[in-house]
Amino acid sequence: MSLEQQSRSNGVVVAHARWRWFRFAVLLTGVFLSPLDFFIVNIALPAIKEEFGATPADLQLVVSGYMTTYAVFLITGGRLGDIFGRRTIFLAGLACFAGASAICGSAPSSSILVAGRVLQGFGAALMVPQGLASINVIFAPEEKSLALGLYGATLGLAAASGQILGGFLVSADVFGLGWRIVFLVNLPIAAAVLISGLLLPEASNPRRPRLDIFGVLLSALTLALVVTPLIEGRERGWPLWSLLLLMAAPIAGSLFLRNEERLLRDGGTPLFDPRVMELPGFGLGLLAALFFYAIGSFFLIFSIYLQTALGESPRDVALVFLPFGVGSFLAPLLSPYAGRMLGPRTAPLGIAVETIGMLGLAFVVWNWRTDQSLDHALRGLALFAIGFGQGTALPSLVRAIIGKVDTAWSGLVSGIINTTLQISSALSIAIVGGLFFSIAGHEPIAENISFALVVSLIAISGCLVIAALATVALTQTRLVELGTTPSKKIR
Repeated sequence: MSLEQQSRSNGVVVAHARWRWFRFAVLLTGVFLSPLDFFIVNIALPAIKEEFGATPADLQLVVSGYMTTYAVFLITGGRLGDIFGRRTIFLAGLACFAGASAICGSAPSSSILVAGRVLQGFGAALMVPQGLASINVIFAPEEKSLALGLYGATLGLAAASGQILGGFLVSADVFGLGWRIVFLVNLPIAAAVLISGLLLPEASNPRRPRLDIFGVLLSALTLALVVTPLIEGRERGWPLWSLLLLMAAPIAGSLFLRNEERLLRDGGTPLFDPRVMELPGFGLGLLAALFFYAIGSFFLIFSIYLQTALGESPRDVALVFLPFGVGSFLAPLLSPYAGRMLGPRTAPLGIAVETIGMLGLAFVVWNWRTDQSLDHALRGLALFAIGFGQGTALPSLVRAIIGKVDTAWSGLVSGIINTTLQISSALSIAIVGGLFFSIAGHEPIAENISFALVVSLIAISGCLVIAALATVALTQTRLVELGTTPSKKIR
């Protein structure tokens, strides 16, 4: 059976399947740009503060405005791709992202910059789920391992490139643009991808359901009540409003689920079908993803350690992260071979390597001597292990969750996975970041920062151990295809 025939049997028509790799490459660009813009701006924050005289709260909003909007609308973005076509939603998101990048790069004040970042986050939420969802739609089963490997490599490359490229661009002061170049660099990339994307055929769904508008609003409200206080609360000392928002989140979530269940009973198509959580292994997979992305705080606290405790420049920080980038890029490309050799053990073994690297880095930091080349080599090796382990585990973990989900629901599940990873990152920044700053103190000295980093790295390692155990349990659970369970057919 051809790819197009397979897709037709699932209610989705994929035109010109022979273009699937080119199509996937275009979608991966959005996957690349989103995390790139999250990490690249961290290096530019000191320069933004200097030009605008921005307060710490303003700088926090530059980061959190993007991250919050992105996390809140990921599920909606994935579902819109299911309904209106992945190319259409991807191109709309890319156009929004590019326009927002232009606003950020030309912002005359910090408030305009924050508004641009919020719009960027919305555009990214439309783009990113389409890449992961497309793997389940346009590729044959034997091709999915390679596609997931490329997806994981793109994420790893983007995370590392954000640190590395940001350091070099800000230091080089390209065209005299200063920090603005980190946003304006998106424009030529987005223009090239938009032109390429317009040449691609659309994957259409002849049974297009209606969008659950009320579900979108309740979903956005629920996620905002969770993510906003997690991101903003720690920075502002956990004010009362942040705690009240967290307390209100279960109420909004309950209203959201009731609305989805009611819509399902009435024969409609909900934004989120609650029965997806009943798939064997799906909940375990999300639990593993939740603890797996505890590394989200690592980039923040390690960058602070390098620049504050060791006095590294932005360009030096970029070079320090290079081994991580190499490891996180190479590992996913090798994941299809690892999958054939190790099978379901790939993800837990990858997490084990990442944990060893994290603990190894803690040991090096605790015993750091800046004048010893051995310490530099060991630090680079530990960072490579962290990147390689993460890059090995992520494609395997994602495949275990999404690999057997019906193609008509790929966007929804992709949005759920990406949202889980973002909430994990926000939790990590709030909890592990809070732990780091509490130990470091208000007027930190190098010794306190080093000790704070060591404790934080051990905490992240503990989360990775939990993720590994959940992944082991997941590999022992047989996932069934969404839409094929006789008594709970989801359509």
